[in-house]
Amino acid sequence: MVSEFMLQQTPVARVLPVFLAWMQRWPTPADLAADSPGEAVRSWGRLGYPRRALRLHACATELTLRYDGAVPEQVEQLLELPGIGDYTARAIAAFAFGRRTPVVDTNVRRVLNRVVRGNTDAGPATAADRVLMESLLPAEPSVAARVSAAVMELGALVCTATNPDCPSCPLVDGCAWVAAGRPASEIRRTTQAWAGTDRQVRGRIMAVLRESTEPVPAAMIELVWDVPEQRERCLASLVADRLAVVLPDGTYALPG
Repeated sequence: MVSEFMLQQTPVARVLPVFLAWMQRWPTPADLAADSPGEAVRSWGRLGYPRRALRLHACATELTLRYDGAVPEQVEQLLELPGIGDYTARAIAAFAFGRRTPVVDTNVRRVLNRVVRGNTDAGPATAADRVLMESLLPAEPSVAARVSAAVMELGALVCTATNPDCPSCPLVDGCAWVAAGRPASEIRRTTQAWAGTDRQVRGRIMAVLRESTEPVPAAMIELVWDVPEQRERCLASLVADRLAVVLPDGTYALPG
């Protein structure tokens, strides 16, 4: 569960050291729930999208209260927990508990589109993708879980978005995309800007709060960005998102 939260929109290389330190500090949901949300945000470090840390803390609290600190195995139960959507619920059920359930991320969707549908269009997973993936899974749950993991790895390492290694693909002989001459995608990817955005400003403010063990005065936050209106907007959004709190003396801190 922790790894799935951390790996959302963040590559493995960045996640691994944070994951290892996190699990050493909080090996069980009860351990995390007993600590403050602010410490979860602090330990999240620079993984980005720190609201995931708050959701993971809320999830650990819910597990401790409702499930005696254990993670449920059923997709329906997992979906009721804070911060867990359809993909994460199915990934936990399949990869942690060996359940027969379709797990479809961008890599899996690309494999399905190429091998079965004959195109290379990407995009978010749909209900139709999950239905298709489920139709391809073996009946035995543990084998189905391994197939889900294998298709995900195939998309990540062989059937990649650019320069796919078709000659080494075990599915190449039956691939509809290869048979169609490997047509190019009609979707053009756009690169999301970072420099100068509110995300960058929020990240700088969060870095100051994480690195300080004492409440941070407003004057220190003013140093992180020289556009007052944008800085104040981003600070206010962090408070609204409960990633930061304003103390009675006007200083700022991580949530307690």
